Amino acid sequence: MAVYLIGLGKALFIFLFALILLPVNIYLERKGSAFIQDRVGPNRAAILGVRLAGFIHLIADVVKLIFKEMMVPGHVNRWYFMIAPFIGFTFILFAFAVIPWADNLSFGSWNIPMQVADLNGGILFILAVTSLNVYGIVLAGWASNNKFSLLGGLRATAQMVSYEIPLGLSLVGVFMVFQSVHLNEIVRGQGELLFGFLPKWGVFVQPLGFFLFGAAAFAETNRNPFDVAEGESEIVAGYHTEYSGIRFALFYMGEYVAIALAAAMLATLYFGGWQIPWVTTDMLRNNSELALKIMLSLGTVGSFVGLLTMLGFDKKMRGTWPAGDLRNQEGRILGGIAFLLLVAHIAALVFFNGKVFPEWGQSTVAVLAQVAMFTMKTLFFCWVFIWVRWTLPRFRYDQIMRLGWKNLIPISFLNIFVTGLVILLLDSRGG
Repeated sequence: MAVYLIGLGKALFIFLFALILLPVNIYLERKGSAFIQDRVGPNRAAILGVRLAGFIHLIADVVKLIFKEMMVPGHVNRWYFMIAPFIGFTFILFAFAVIPWADNLSFGSWNIPMQVADLNGGILFILAVTSLNVYGIVLAGWASNNKFSLLGGLRATAQMVSYEIPLGLSLVGVFMVFQSVHLNEIVRGQGELLFGFLPKWGVFVQPLGFFLFGAAAFAETNRNPFDVAEGESEIVAGYHTEYSGIRFALFYMGEYVAIALAAAMLATLYFGGWQIPWVTTDMLRNNSELALKIMLSLGTVGSFVGLLTMLGFDKKMRGTWPAGDLRNQEGRILGGIAFLLLVAHIAALVFFNGKVFPEWGQSTVAVLAQVAMFTMKTLFFCWVFIWVRWTLPRFRYDQIMRLGWKNLIPISFLNIFVTGLVILLLDSRGG
């Protein structure tokens, strides 16, 4: 019974992790694009005067899309039209099941993998499941019985099938270096050191593979500069032209969950995953009191900076709105929340000072630290996806196909050859 409850808890955690990254990515997209284009971005929607710098717009979007009428045009193939949005979103969520977000939680006779499914062929499972996403897109384009939707579906299908080849080939070098397709084993292998000081991250032992995988990941998620499947100036909105309401939202959400998955894969395969540079799991467990103090201290500093920021914001915005408008109180409300967080962190520091943790407490602190590190790496790559989108223009369709077939695939084979040659030379020298 306990095993089933643990499995259910892990599934719930990773499901919530993916869904929490969804609004975070949308918010980063909006405010990041505004920052890059030197504008403010969304900042008007408020709940009781609190706007959270535009974050409340996400809640407004959800309410709007839920209550918006879901039109089903008379000319569509109704059954396939209705199920298409659910296919891609569902399969992308499934792929999160094999992503490790920390080392095993160990205490006593228990050794709990921090994955929903601890599969030996974890990467192969992700490649297999995410490849099914193309069915949702091509079904949407075909079932809409609209020439623009069909063109978008065909473009997306050709692009995704084409770039799955360099995506898979770019991973062969990782398999060769770490001698495994098990994601947790690959992450553990990245905890070693190169030349005695450099973490053996995938980006250092497979730099070319990292760039190949990153380029293919952009194409697989249909993000700029590979968003010809939606090309508003050419085909209206592509495969989801005929969709509205929550069905359109599922396509929209699926794109951002796919970004989160690609970012988590980049962090896992090439940037050490849950590994903290130069800090092993045993070091975290043996120094759990210090590790917890460091985490709480960082939280204290963050809360203090947030408090000062909100006090400055309150001073700047005071009286901006008419008398009695709750938006005049936003800085004080957020400042109060920051103050409560500051007090909570200080109280936790005092409470845990001098405490000696049992075995399960040491392992829990280590897992929390590794989850925090993995989350920061994932968020960094989510920002990279957004940064690139608002920096590079859209490629032409022929340029995308040429890049995939004539450039990335040959370079992927070259990367495999060079990796094998280097491993052979190192083995011949006994190191």
